[in-house]
Amino acid sequence: MKAEQHQFLSLVGHAPARLTVQEAAWLLGCQPHDVPVLVSSRLLKPLGNPPPNGIKYFSTREVLELVQDRSWLAKMTNTICQHWHKKNGKGSGVKASPVAGAALLDFGEAPGG
Repeated sequence: MKAEQHQFLSLVGHAPARLTVQEAAWLLGCQPHDVPVLVSSRLLKPLGNPPPNGIKYFSTREVLELVQDRSWLAKMTNTICQHWHKKNGKGSGVKASPVAGAALLDFGEAPGG
């Protein structure tokens, strides 16, 4: 755990009313790049109505309540895993191209002739 993260988490008792993406990720136990996945899947709601490319803030109280809910944590974990599974191409059913193995085929001709 980074010193900055540890210092922040030690202040949770007197945390600010709203959290940045980084701070919300620290409390949720995920990476900052996972927070947009949670927002798009409607598991986490930013404060107000920020534009899609705008800075998002989250309610400290709401995030602290969510981390106490075991079923919500399971949904969060599954959503993040499924997102990265698809993003990394492991769930797309795409097979390796046969072109890579084409050099190994024997077409009945000897090299050079």
